Amino acid sequence: MIIPRTIRRLQDRRTHKSGPWANLFESYDGDEVVSLDCETTSLEVGQAEILSIGAVRIQGKKVKTSDRLDIRLKPPASLSGESIKVHKIRASDLVDGIELEDALEQLLNFIGNRPILGYYVNYDIRVIDKFLRPLYGFGLPNKAIELSHVYHDIIKWKHVGGDVDLRFDTIASKLDIPIIQRHTALGDAITVALMYVRLKHGQSPSHTH
Repeated sequence: MIIPRTIRRLQDRRTHKSGPWANLFESYDGDEVVSLDCETTSLEVGQAEILSIGAVRIQGKKVKTSDRLDIRLKPPASLSGESIKVHKIRASDLVDGIELEDALEQLLNFIGNRPILGYYVNYDIRVIDKFLRPLYGFGLPNKAIELSHVYHDIIKWKHVGGDVDLRFDTIASKLDIPIIQRHTALGDAITVALMYVRLKHGQSPSHTH
């Protein structure tokens, strides 16, 4: 049986509320959001292994690019020619990569209990949870914010009718945001952060059918 994430999160909170990571399960009352992106070997959660993790903090209208996480992991055995076509990351790009366990510890410390923002963010969370749960006994408990949903809701509210193009490049173009190092974890995380700030605090995008 598949346990819904909300129920699993409550179970995790009960189990870990007195443990070393108890702070992750506390309600967040600050004003920061973390934009997160992972580059993986596959688009299927069950097969995916993590190659790199990028994250940047957002505070109000500011994307804090100096306050960021840029991690490369050791190349997994599953790093194949086919997967390289997707993410353009070769084994030689990961020679200085760190162990997965070290990467996950850095990630948990960086995110804390802040909300996590991303483009198809549930995929990234599910891949991270796949490796996090066997090591720590819990998955990421953070609130998730999906950029394409934020964009869609604003577009639909401003412009009724018609389908909304939710492709990454289209959203960036509509918001007049430059795409930074596409298909790198940190570049995508920063680009998503900039789009989110524009949506929340800037002029809403125009939309033509």
